[in-house]
Amino acid sequence: MSHKTKVLFRNLAPKLKKVIADKHSILLLGPRQTGKTTLVKEFLLSEQKNVFEYSLIDPGIRLAFETDPQRLIREIEEADYPLVFIDEIQKVPQLLDAVQYLIDNKKAYFILTGSSARKLRRKGTNLLAGRVLSFYLAPFTWNEIGVEPKNYFGLNPTLEKLNKVDVSLEEQLVFGSLPPVVLAEKKYRELFLKTYAQVYLEEEIRQEALVRKIGAFGRFLELSALESGTAPNFSRLSQHSGVSLPAIREFFQILEDTLIVRRLDPYLKSPRKRLFSRPKYYYFDTGVRNALAKLPLNADLLKTQRGILFEHFVILELFRRSSLPEANFRLYWWRTLEGAEVDCVIEKDDGSLIPLEIKASTSISFGQLKGLVSFLRTHSQAKTGYVVSLIERPQKLKENIIALPWWLI
Repeated sequence: MSHKTKVLFRNLAPKLKKVIADKHSILLLGPRQTGKTTLVKEFLLSEQKNVFEYSLIDPGIRLAFETDPQRLIREIEEADYPLVFIDEIQKVPQLLDAVQYLIDNKKAYFILTGSSARKLRRKGTNLLAGRVLSFYLAPFTWNEIGVEPKNYFGLNPTLEKLNKVDVSLEEQLVFGSLPPVVLAEKKYRELFLKTYAQVYLEEEIRQEALVRKIGAFGRFLELSALESGTAPNFSRLSQHSGVSLPAIREFFQILEDTLIVRRLDPYLKSPRKRLFSRPKYYYFDTGVRNALAKLPLNADLLKTQRGILFEHFVILELFRRSSLPEANFRLYWWRTLEGAEVDCVIEKDDGSLIPLEIKASTSISFGQLKGLVSFLRTHSQAKTGYVVSLIERPQKLKENIIALPWWLI
C-alpha cells in the first residue's frame, strides 16, 4: 500500500518536547495507527543523542524481554542516564517493574507508548504512579489538518492551525482522520480501513487472548459499531448477536480499555428532572466505525448516515481536544425520561455549562430546539444553548439559543 511520506505536526509535540527536555518520563497512550511512534521519533528523539530504543512489536525483542525482563536494567545501567523509548509497552507489562527501578534510581528517563490500557491494568501490573506523566494521542484534530481554530467557547486557547491537508468534511465523515488514512492516496483509504478492522480483530483481540469466542466478538463489533453514538441496550444487543449479557458488558469494557470506544457519560446534576442514566459510546474514529459496521466506504454512505456521522465528527473532535494537556472542560450528554435530549453538554472548570445540539443541516427548525430549551430552563449554569450545524454564519434562533457553523467551535 502506497502512502505519502509527509509528517504532520501534532498538538502534543511542544508539550512533550518540554517534558523530555526537563528529563521527565512519559506514558503516551492512544489507539493503533494514531501516530504515536511517528510523533516520538520525528519530534522527540530526532534531537536526542543518548537514546535506547526497544520496539516490542518486534517478536524477537518481545520474546527476549518476556523471558528476561531484567535485561533492561543490565543494559541501561551501563549507559549514562539515557532516554529510553519502549514502543507498545503493554505487550510486556512485566517490564514496568524494571522501568520503575531505573527511574527511582535515576538511571534513565523514559518514553513509553501503548495502545491498550487493559494489559496495563490487570494482574497487579505496576502502573508507575507518580513516576510518569500520561498523555493521550487521538487521530487528527481539525486544526492538525487545516481548520483555523476560532475558539468560540474558549476550550483550547492555545490551539493553532498546524498543517494544510487536502481532505474535505465529507471525506472525514466517511473515512475518518487516522493519520495513515488522511495521508494515503485516496484509492487506498477503503482498503486501509478494512484491513485495520480485520487486523485489529485478529491481532489485538485474539493474539492478546482478551476473548476466546472471536466469532461472537466479531458479530458484537459490527452491531456495536452500528449503534455507535447511542446509549446501547445491552439486552437487545445480546439477543441480536447471540452473545450473553455478561459478555456484552465485558466486550464494551474491552473496547474502552483498548481505546477503541470513548464513553460519554450522562449529565445527572439536575434534581428537578428524572434523567436517563446510561452512557453513550462512540467509536474513536468515524472511518473505523464505518468499516467495522461493514458500511459502504464511499459517498453513498452520506445519503443515509450524514446526520449520525456529523454528530460523531463533532463529538470526537471535542473528545480529542478534552484530552489535550491544557483542556479546561469535560463532556456529557443529557436526556430526561420524558424525552428531552441534548447531544453534548460541555462543563468547564469554572462550573459553567454549554449545551450543544448537533445537526447536519443548513436550516434549523424551532422543533429541534426543545432539548436545549428544557436544559436551559433547568440549569442556571448554562446561559446560552447552541446548535452546531452546516450553516455558513452564526444565527440567533432565540434569545438564548445560537446556531453556529461547525468550524467555529
